[in-house]
Amino acid sequence: MNKRAVIFDMDGVILDSEILVLESWKQAAEEWGLSGIEPLAKRCLGINAVVTRELFLETYGADLDYEGLKSVMRTAYWKAVDSGKLKFKPGVKELLKFLKANDFLIGLASSTQEDTVRRELTMMGVIDFFDHVTCGDMLKKSKPEPDIYLMACDGLGIVPQSSFAIEDSYNGIRSASRAGLSAIMVPDLVPPTEEMERLSCVILPSLFDVMEYLKQKV
Repeated sequence: MNKRAVIFDMDGVILDSEILVLESWKQAAEEWGLSGIEPLAKRCLGINAVVTRELFLETYGADLDYEGLKSVMRTAYWKAVDSGKLKFKPGVKELLKFLKANDFLIGLASSTQEDTVRRELTMMGVIDFFDHVTCGDMLKKSKPEPDIYLMACDGLGIVPQSSFAIEDSYNGIRSASRAGLSAIMVPDLVPPTEEMERLSCVILPSLFDVMEYLKQKV
């Protein structure tokens, strides 16, 4: 039987972390007296650190001390995480157990840096579910380019056409679709658009609904 795979994004799909990231950016911006941070932070959903930096400098000017601002944001973020505010999105464990029980390969394609990905997935007790992990600092091109999903499929030893991608961001859906995967959107901070409806094979409200959808594919 041909193997099938499900490749997850992490932030906003597995972990309810994007709201913590957004709040941390807002806290940092307030301390630094910067306006307009919320729409910018939402534009950065699904992209890697390099492109995020470029967007911040484009918005606030080349003289912005981006690393200093990011350090303030990261301090706020990890303070929130260490205080127990990082939670799973509903249905994560149930879906992971279903996929394992039904012989799906499980991958990750996250724009977040590898050290953070492994730290958070280990802390939350789900790292061992994943057959392969691909992270934003492992390659040059960020989502919405297809590279990260192509690398993830290669790491799993499977063709994109045999894979589902679960994403919440516009850039993530674009990336998965361009790579040839069947993209499932589970919205988090940004609502689906006509473009997302066109690029996604289905848009579902939760990972519980994704599990029911995939049961039809078993």
